[in-house]
Amino acid sequence: MPVLTRLIPSPLVVDISAGALDDLAGLLADQRISASGKLAIAISGGSGPALRERFAPALPDAAWFEVGGGTLDDAIKLADAMKSGHYDAVVGMGGGKIIDCAKFAAARIGLPLVAVATNLSHDGLCSPVATLDNDAGRGSYGVPNPIAIVIDLDVIREAPIRYVRSGVGDVISNISAVADWELSHRETGEHLDGLAAAMARQSGEAVLRHPGGCGDDEFLTVLAEGLVLTGISMSVAGDSRPASGACHEINHALDLLYPKRAAAHGEQCGLGAAFAMHLRGAHEQAALMAAGLRRHGLPVLPGEIGFSDEEFVKAVEFAPRTRPGRYTILEHLNLSTDQIRDAYADYAKAIGS
Repeated sequence: MPVLTRLIPSPLVVDISAGALDDLAGLLADQRISASGKLAIAISGGSGPALRERFAPALPDAAWFEVGGGTLDDAIKLADAMKSGHYDAVVGMGGGKIIDCAKFAAARIGLPLVAVATNLSHDGLCSPVATLDNDAGRGSYGVPNPIAIVIDLDVIREAPIRYVRSGVGDVISNISAVADWELSHRETGEHLDGLAAAMARQSGEAVLRHPGGCGDDEFLTVLAEGLVLTGISMSVAGDSRPASGACHEINHALDLLYPKRAAAHGEQCGLGAAFAMHLRGAHEQAALMAAGLRRHGLPVLPGEIGFSDEEFVKAVEFAPRTRPGRYTILEHLNLSTDQIRDAYADYAKAIGS
């Protein structure tokens, strides 16, 4: 009988610790990613200069590039600026937009990417996808996984607490996303990758049930690990399915319908996940999820992020149109507007105000 196995694309290095950035050059040299220290480092125009001033002395042979924003054009410009140099690797140092631009640029010029996350707002830091705004709205572009992930908890603690909370909501929403994947497997025969589902679900459960708070190193470590493992789960599945179900459809609907009022990605995904769990009849799990989100200061009702109940109902109704072909509890139930309104009223009553 043959011995079967599979190779999982994953980072060569994952360093999540206080002071992880103190010797970035040494870490990359030890792992044979960059022996020369010749790195192309992408930073934002906002917090980037402060990061450069702080870490440039330890990276004397690096070249620093400010990224204009999070668009496809920004990523192409970044790649064009970097391609004339002789670098060992591209480093994306910043939040999600900077890392996504760096992912795309690194793929375009054929260099490995080192993701240095300065906040924990969502799971894109280790995913094989770069999400970039384009003329048609927003696109997802397949890219190689980062070769290294470096998360300095000292830097993470300096970011606004809202970024950590957003990451909490994004990871916890995995629980609902995997439940949607399992539903689709039962109802439509969609392939379910058990390893990817396990990685994503357990990441969500670990964050949901951890007793710590957003300022604790122990909790931040579990959250960062959950974000990394969620990204790897998407590589295993070859799709965003392990981390994107009705929760993300609702998030996308809020973004599209109310673009100037949209809240943070993870805030909307967490709210969408709790409501989706209620819709599928998992009322105890929905209440547990809502309590966990509340404990970390995340919204569980639309009014807590500036949307009326009726606006939320409209977003839930519109949500399936954001991901054609994806089967979740929303597509399964196919509720009318009045049915959504009644279901939301039941949800709000069940979790309390």
